[in-house]
Amino acid sequence: MDDPIISVRGLVTRFGTQTVHDGLDIDVRQGEIIGVVGGSGTGKSVLLRAIVGLLNPQAGQIRVFGQSIGDTSDEEHVQLRRRWGVMFQDGALFSSLSVQQNIEAPMRELLDIAPDTRAALSAIKLRMVGLPENAFSKMPSELSGGMRKRAGFARAIALDPEIVFLDEPTAGLDPIGAAAFDALIAQLRAALGLTVFLVTHDLDTLHAICDRIAVLAEKRVLVTGTMADMQNVDHPWVQAYFNGPRARAALAQKDAV
Repeated sequence: MDDPIISVRGLVTRFGTQTVHDGLDIDVRQGEIIGVVGGSGTGKSVLLRAIVGLLNPQAGQIRVFGQSIGDTSDEEHVQLRRRWGVMFQDGALFSSLSVQQNIEAPMRELLDIAPDTRAALSAIKLRMVGLPENAFSKMPSELSGGMRKRAGFARAIALDPEIVFLDEPTAGLDPIGAAAFDALIAQLRAALGLTVFLVTHDLDTLHAICDRIAVLAEKRVLVTGTMADMQNVDHPWVQAYFNGPRARAALAQKDAV
């Protein structure tokens, strides 16, 4: 089997006296969509931020593309950042920039290209996520929640990354909008050859597009596997989450498609 594109070993993260992760291990395979789930406070978003270098863990090793995140020079880390994109909750767009300027922001920071080329590339990304041209010049506050998320996704793929990290991409969307966003993730994974690290609580998303699921509990990754695997895990939270009424409804909806 090929080496994982992301490998985390023995991760320990703390905030003051609170230990969020204690000996956490996880591997992410190239080309998969992995959904990371867990109860409130289990550190799903903290794990994402540690992997992309936005916080320093107290112990452990994180390797992305075979490189140790903690041992990279500033220049090496910049080169790594060009190979992944991140979409934070609600898109996390710059409120003072237009939608198109938001997509151009990572290009301005990390690419040496002419302004007209930057504008053309950003327009392509916005079309890829399904935003109409009349939205390009709008400010984020003028967009609906679903459109802001699409703009955030466009910014995450602005540099043609190999990995995208998505933090609760369907949170706050109605079921139709969430299903459309799930379809967009799957389409762009296939079209661009992406690996997708997806933090979510959305059972419909897990059923619809995730190849594997990683469950965070007890300060570590308790189990990884397919949705079918989750049905047989003998753990109270896993049983309640994956075999409860909402899980059964999500499974029935998938089977009906």
